[in-house]
Amino acid sequence: MKAAEPIQDFYPPEFSHCYGCGRLNDHGLQIESRWDGEQAIALFTPEPHHIAVPGFVYGGLIASLIDCHAMATAAAASYAAEGRAPGSLPDFRFVTASLNIDFLAPTPLGEILELQARPAETGRRKVVVAVELWAADQLRVRGQAVAVRMPDTMEQPPG
Repeated sequence: MKAAEPIQDFYPPEFSHCYGCGRLNDHGLQIESRWDGEQAIALFTPEPHHIAVPGFVYGGLIASLIDCHAMATAAAASYAAEGRAPGSLPDFRFVTASLNIDFLAPTPLGEILELQARPAETGRRKVVVAVELWAADQLRVRGQAVAVRMPDTMEQPPG
């Protein structure tokens, strides 16, 4: 995969509705994570309505960004570990088993947020991802997510 192609573009349509990263969710954030072979990068510019207190980004938004970016990183790292092209079958879809976030400094509104994520551990069913969020050339947030392969029970809508 070229770094210019968002990992999320390889998700099948039925799994492309996530509020954070679903390309088919017109009301969502539509995060785009790009893999360079070792890490994934995503850029996001918060809107004024993503406010916590005047001038700063809402922490829940930051958690969503880190969560979705980590899941995309887990998928990309898994394809890379198997030497397969993204989107090849069987596809890799991950869900969050654990999410830990440390807010190191307030994150200002009006700045481009850069998320950098690297797999810290890549296994067959679980990937541990380390994520950093930078704004205005300063590390603002550090997170770690445990991503697990999507269980079969989530592959069909309830009904």
